[in-house]
Amino acid sequence: MLRNRKALLLLVLILSMVVTLSACGKNDKADDEIRIGVLAPMTGAAATYGESTWNAVVLAAEERNSKGGINGKEIKLFLEDTRLDANEGANGATKLIEQDKVHGIIGAVASSVSMAASSVAQRNEVPMISPTSTNEAVTKQGDFIFRACFIDPFQGYVMAKFAIEELGAKTAAVIYDNGNDYTVGLTENFVKAFEEMGGTVTAKETYAANDQNFSAQLTKIRRDEPDVLFLPDYYNVVGLIARQARDMGIQSTFLGGDGWDSPDLAKIAGPSIEGGYFSNHYSPDNKSPIAEHFIDAYRAKHGSTPDALAALAYDAALVLFEAIERADSTDGKAIRDAMASISNFEVVSGSITFDENRNPVKSAVVLQVDNVHKNSNDEWEAEQKFIKMVNP
Repeated sequence: MLRNRKALLLLVLILSMVVTLSACGKNDKADDEIRIGVLAPMTGAAATYGESTWNAVVLAAEERNSKGGINGKEIKLFLEDTRLDANEGANGATKLIEQDKVHGIIGAVASSVSMAASSVAQRNEVPMISPTSTNEAVTKQGDFIFRACFIDPFQGYVMAKFAIEELGAKTAAVIYDNGNDYTVGLTENFVKAFEEMGGTVTAKETYAANDQNFSAQLTKIRRDEPDVLFLPDYYNVVGLIARQARDMGIQSTFLGGDGWDSPDLAKIAGPSIEGGYFSNHYSPDNKSPIAEHFIDAYRAKHGSTPDALAALAYDAALVLFEAIERADSTDGKAIRDAMASISNFEVVSGSITFDENRNPVKSAVVLQVDNVHKNSNDEWEAEQKFIKMVNP
């Protein structure tokens, strides 16, 4: 009996050592990696945004790993599909943090999704940087939340100023999704700036998510024949509204924000969107060395010119990588502090210096949808014509 007990104790001790060594091996492996989560809409209505975001982050990580990673550690990416849904964003952030044990998060794309995900990141003290969420409330979720793009007050101001000073507009109408933080924020800031500059807003019409028919709202807008019609939504909705507005005889110049930036805008809108203007974060015409490198590398890898979603995702990745390198740690607080201290950091979309709310101070560009035409696949496509840059 004693001999059996000693044998049992020896077996337990050996098994315990094996489990301990196994655990140490796993921890050592994790310690050798920089684990980065990505939140992007890979499926659903804005899937082109997710594709651009993911492609650019992968490119940034591959380039960095080819040079030895971050402080000698390889970057490993973990992707969660948000489907442009706030609940999916929160769930994705939870999985990235609790299961994948990421050290930082790049995302989300849409403001409403970012706000849901950022509350999770903040609570767990994991740094998160959104490439493209422009609603000013996003970074107000807490001091672990950053962004790589300008915010809606600036974007709304830019388009209102452009409408009045460059287009000579005196009247404007707006149609927007009243349940979307992005479109609500852009509308409020455009209307405020347009009226402060002496313009008159003749109509503010709303619709709900997933609406397909906008004839009732456009009928009211048409009565006053506004000089410009502000469409502050994503490309898939803007394309539908633009087509219906032109079919109803509305001749107003279309204006919008960075949500227009997708090759699918022309596919949906066709010639209806010709001549429309929108604010954006960068132009492929940018000739800075880092922009030229990024554009050439992206074209070589993916066979297409990167849009602003890709440029900002690449920028967000560079900023997060830089912060981890400066922190020389995977501790969330150390990374947060290092990121907050970043100043005059050159990226594709300009130079980033974070203000007290962890928003970058940077310029915007105004682009025009130009040369809408059918391609060899009998699909509508268009070019983006650079019009001007607007400084803060």
